[in-house]
Amino acid sequence: QVQLVESGGGLVQAGGSLRLSCAALRSFDIIHYMGWYRQAPGKQRELVAQISIRGTTNYTESVKGRFTISKDRARDTVYLQMNSLKSEDTAIYFCNVRTRRGGQYWGQGTQVTVSS
Repeated sequence: QVQLVESGGGLVQAGGSLRLSCAALRSFDIIHYMGWYRQAPGKQRELVAQISIRGTTNYTESVKGRFTISKDRARDTVYLQMNSLKSEDTAIYFCNVRTRRGGQYWGQGTQVTVSS
């Protein structure tokens, strides 16, 4: 069982920045993908950004050019640098990990609130 520990959420004004981090603990399998999803009130959970074991990244259209996902493979940690935040970025952000053997794990979620 992989435990995901998230940090970095909070309240920020529009145009500001936040950095989320997520550490995967006790992973005995190779992690193939690490990413971030978000869920706003009344909406479905959506993929925000994802990075593969090879460093290939994927972003949802609305965050391209503003958010950057990166990873520290040695520490099984993924980061999401969020710049130029908008009120529509307000959501609970969830870390997600997928392993080589098909396991999928979720973090507990961290609240990001952008005030306009």
